[in-house]
Amino acid sequence: MNKLASFFTELMRKYLPDPFVFAIGLTLLTVVLAFAVEGQGLPQITREWGAGFWSLLAFTTQMAVILAMGYVLATAPLTDRLLDRIVSHVHNPRTAIIVATLVGGIGSYLNWGFGLVIGGVVAKKLALKVKGVHYPLIIAAAYSGFTLYGLGFSASIPVLVATPGHPMVKSMGVIPLSETIFSAPMLITSLIVIITLPLLNAWLHPKAGDKIVEVDPNIDKANDSNASAHSIGGDNTLANRLNNSRLLSMLIGILGVAYVVFYFYDGKSLDLNLINFIILFLGIILLGTPAAYVAKLNEGIKTISGIILQYPFYAGIMAIMAGSGLVTTISKIFVDVATPGSLPFWGLVSSFVINFFAPSAGGHWVIQGPFMIDAAKEIGSALNQTTMSVMLGNAWNDLIQPFWILPALALSKLKLRDVMGYTVIMMIWVGVIYISAVLAWGYMTH
Repeated sequence: MNKLASFFTELMRKYLPDPFVFAIGLTLLTVVLAFAVEGQGLPQITREWGAGFWSLLAFTTQMAVILAMGYVLATAPLTDRLLDRIVSHVHNPRTAIIVATLVGGIGSYLNWGFGLVIGGVVAKKLALKVKGVHYPLIIAAAYSGFTLYGLGFSASIPVLVATPGHPMVKSMGVIPLSETIFSAPMLITSLIVIITLPLLNAWLHPKAGDKIVEVDPNIDKANDSNASAHSIGGDNTLANRLNNSRLLSMLIGILGVAYVVFYFYDGKSLDLNLINFIILFLGIILLGTPAAYVAKLNEGIKTISGIILQYPFYAGIMAIMAGSGLVTTISKIFVDVATPGSLPFWGLVSSFVINFFAPSAGGHWVIQGPFMIDAAKEIGSALNQTTMSVMLGNAWNDLIQPFWILPALALSKLKLRDVMGYTVIMMIWVGVIYISAVLAWGYMTH
């Protein structure tokens, strides 16, 4: 296993570019495919690309907010003390790998944005504390837990189709979460992933005598200096007293909490904007003062630069895929050979492929969902299984999708090629689990 990990790591080190270069390459590949496969002219492809380039701008802002403010929440003093307490009980490198995977996985199961950040934070803490931990592996291990978001409370597609009035309600109706993420097959799948993935990741750790890359002990020095630059101390002026007022933070925090209570009291459903709202005001309460919140947020903003740059390129890719009909062509290759029992498997595989080009689950579903729903209805496959197959294919591909690993790279100061060799192996194992799950589920009911 270590030889396999070394092979993939060296392969990625030599040939895998940075995520932005990957996004450019995928854009050019999509243009070529739309031209060669769909016969669409370059002028039309260019128009579709440009028209769709900013179509995810609101979503980009939501993602930037959830990651920057998720960083604040994940590094707040209370959270920090809890993570420090967990870390203090870990003394072995392989145990550190297991803990990092569990924290990232459980955090992502609860909320994907929170999981992305807290996994990276605890992985870095463990690397600094436990001697002999292979730093690229523990960062990859923490990120690998992100795949559990596709089975968790914030799984975008199941949550969407469980919402009354969702965009595809006329063609598929409303599917409750009890038939998707909370169904027995998916709960069992979640349990298998959360048990086996940490063990696999620990197994990947280099043995004694093998080359180990440890974390730079001065990695957080820059952050420390920035924090001091935003010190909450100072002269006893009215301005400084307001900046450091716990009363102000508490009052605005209570107002935020009250809104959330009224929101659910009015029967409204959870969405991304409310998640961001909760993270913002919970962070304000936990940080204690306006100045402390601003200082910590300034650290978190460093994690979002790649997302701001790259999301528009993926929006352009999605526009070409949808406008040219390329996504339908790709999906039909799989669906044409499907049976009622095997359609979830082909949905999983086609979703995995499409996720390279449309890595946002919500946007992915808008593109692939209508075709998969029609196919399921035509051949008599279960809609809840078809829905989850697309979601799992998305979450499976995310293990090797540079789009989502950017926050982990920003927190760790590593390059994509440093960790991708490990996530490829993790992707292979998770694929075995997901493929087995959808095949068993599909054939049990057909």
